Amino acid sequence: MSDATPSECAILQEEELQVLESIYPDCILPSNDASGTIKKFEVSIELGDCTSVHIVDDGSTHTAAGPSQNVLSHAPPEILSLSAFPPILLEIYLPPDYPESQPPRINSLHVSHDWLTSSASLRQRMLEMFQPGEGVLYNWVEWLRSGDFLRELRLYAHSNGEEIIRLPHPLPRLLAPRLSSYDNAQRSSQFSQHSYECSVCFNSRKGSRCLLLSCGHIFCRECLEDGWKLYIAEGDISHVGCLDPTCVKEGREADEEEVRRVVTEEEVRRWLWLRQKRVFERDPQTVHCPMALCQTPIPKPTDLVDDGSGWERLRTCPACNYSFCSFCKRTWHGSLTDCPIPLSEKVITEYLSSTEGSSARKNLELRYGAKNLVKLIARWQEEKANRDYFEENSTSCPHCTVRVQKSHGCNHMTCAKCKTHFCYRCGQRLQPSNPYAHFSTPNLPCYQQLFDQSELDTHDWQPVELLNIAFEGL
Repeated sequence: MSDATPSECAILQEEELQVLESIYPDCILPSNDASGTIKKFEVSIELGDCTSVHIVDDGSTHTAAGPSQNVLSHAPPEILSLSAFPPILLEIYLPPDYPESQPPRINSLHVSHDWLTSSASLRQRMLEMFQPGEGVLYNWVEWLRSGDFLRELRLYAHSNGEEIIRLPHPLPRLLAPRLSSYDNAQRSSQFSQHSYECSVCFNSRKGSRCLLLSCGHIFCRECLEDGWKLYIAEGDISHVGCLDPTCVKEGREADEEEVRRVVTEEEVRRWLWLRQKRVFERDPQTVHCPMALCQTPIPKPTDLVDDGSGWERLRTCPACNYSFCSFCKRTWHGSLTDCPIPLSEKVITEYLSSTEGSSARKNLELRYGAKNLVKLIARWQEEKANRDYFEENSTSCPHCTVRVQKSHGCNHMTCAKCKTHFCYRCGQRLQPSNPYAHFSTPNLPCYQQLFDQSELDTHDWQPVELLNIAFEGL
């Protein structure tokens, strides 16, 4: 393919989307993007014949070291027989020079019910599939729909001579019934193959253009999108839910999976923020379980006293039994271990920027504990003072970043840890074979700065007069 102009790329994009829609009409979702460059896809994962799926505990909720340690639990796996996995939702931006030179940009990749924990690896592999001059959208959809990506993510294994899918997950007990429920729905209803009448616009639409809510009511996506987008923009999230009069009267709201299948990623983020804001306004001490699959609201236990001991930060989710710190949202690290400074710095700066006695500061004190905030602020201020001191009075090694403080001597440094030669004044790495060239080459910033002037003034250096010592004593 020769170099294509933006207009030619736009034609190629339109042709690719038309071919994709003709083959997989159910996977392309309607989008209100005026530019036409944002596309939304909902790709169902079809395994074909029933496949044995073993959901194993990845151990991330059983170690204070956090999920990155990937310590496997010895709990028995949840074993299911599935023919489909919940869909993967994609929001993709098509740049003007796609497919000529640039790949599509994946704005968001969301796995429904969070059954796949390696979504970052999946995103990276999708981008690697792009070849300049060739469309990649069809390959993405087919690769996801067929479940081939599960092999590349090394989720297939063998057990007792049978090929199985081994799915690591932090909460197998909660995930298993959701996967089973979705699989049963896919087998029994064949929802997307039938037509349904939307009770808002009274038009008959195929199931692929509708959404079956958890309450059982069905609406076309266009009607839900028009209503939910308006409510989210106005901040009225109590009406982001079922549009049936009975459900409206009962205050039935949509869950995150339903919202993600209708609105854009930016609107999802605003909806999540508004929902959290509402919870804190009702009860500032309530926090959500940080496990993505759970997110159960957890009020502060009534028997916990804000005495500064650290135990007031402990929360245990009643739904998944995950114990965590209400301040930093990490696995419970004990009452004596402080939260990591980077995680608490945002809350501390928010507290210090609010006016004393204001409602914002009182809400933070109710949520995190006044004595706990005082301790964290004192520690943060001490850490900040230390950082400022080291920044002003030391230089980092350009290789291992160990900080070095010079008491006296020249500006040629050799790191005690990695033996790297560098300049103390500017931090530049020096050539080990001739480190002093940095200080003797004209036009360089450190020319003739092997010793600082203050160093020369402090020591009583005396010039040597060769003529005075010549033939001394003769």
